[in-house]
Amino acid sequence: MRTGGNDPTALALAGIPSSRSATLLEQERQQMILVDAASRTLSLVGAPKLATRPASPSSSGRGGSDTLIVNMPAPDPGTAQSIAFNLLPSYGFASSQWGCLDDLWERESGWIYNAENASGAYGIPQALPGSKMASAGPDWQTDPTTQIKWGLGYIQATYGTPCTAWGHEEADGWY
Repeated sequence: MRTGGNDPTALALAGIPSSRSATLLEQERQQMILVDAASRTLSLVGAPKLATRPASPSSSGRGGSDTLIVNMPAPDPGTAQSIAFNLLPSYGFASSQWGCLDDLWERESGWIYNAENASGAYGIPQALPGSKMASAGPDWQTDPTTQIKWGLGYIQATYGTPCTAWGHEEADGWY
């Protein structure tokens, strides 16, 4: 075991009788010293790119300066996600809102039409109670399109945009 002249940790370890534990502890200490030294040699080679926020709120009060816009590619055709993406414009939502909606419903239900949690929330948008979605169609329990239409209407009426709803989800754990 190496003892450093002014290193109090090394001096303390030197006072411990040789054992497997003391040897492993010294090896870990030496590794930490190397990692610390290596991290001091790192340099930033480029500026990180940050997400940008819209410059000003729209006249409807939606998509304001506190709303983060997340751009994502369109989802695969034939999926519940594709249905939702294609319905965004009919609720007045820009395609730039897609990332927030995807994150929101991925967290809430995993995009599973028959997802149900312990509180009784149901479906892709996790309506509570699930029967609220009957206002969008009688097949609300089995049809992802009906659930998505209800969910987009709820988001529009309650939050204005999917990104505002996602912000609420992130801040409060629910929307």
